[in-house]
Amino acid sequence: MDQFKNWQDWSKSLDSFLGDGFLSNFEGILQYHYFPQVNVYQTENELLVLASIPGLNDINNVDVYIDYQSLELKGDIHLRYKGYTLTQDELFNGHFERKIDLPFPVKDDRVDAVYQNGLLIIHLHRLIPDDMHRQRISVKKIED
Repeated sequence: MDQFKNWQDWSKSLDSFLGDGFLSNFEGILQYHYFPQVNVYQTENELLVLASIPGLNDINNVDVYIDYQSLELKGDIHLRYKGYTLTQDELFNGHFERKIDLPFPVKDDRVDAVYQNGLLIIHLHRLIPDDMHRQRISVKKIED
């Protein structure tokens, strides 16, 4: 039985019943249920997101998605040791999905992501609207 999968299903049901983000009010208490755990660091125009994903043997097993003001991480961790039987199960193993709301919108064409020492490090840049590319729309008058 995958306890984390059961928690995710229960969490999604609770969010749909009580509203998205309801459980985020209790994130400090329930922190161990969120995987991967993340730190978000911010400057005026940049974000650095560190996600703790130990056991990721193949970077093709993780997907990173940017959508305006959110970051989504999806992937799989496979901890198997041939010839051994698991007798104590505390480390995360299996499929994960995590959506992180970001403090400001980010560019989707200027993202760097690296995996080192069990950390997925994602460098993002603020999306700053450029008024220089405004397009004037001509208005036509329709005669009665």
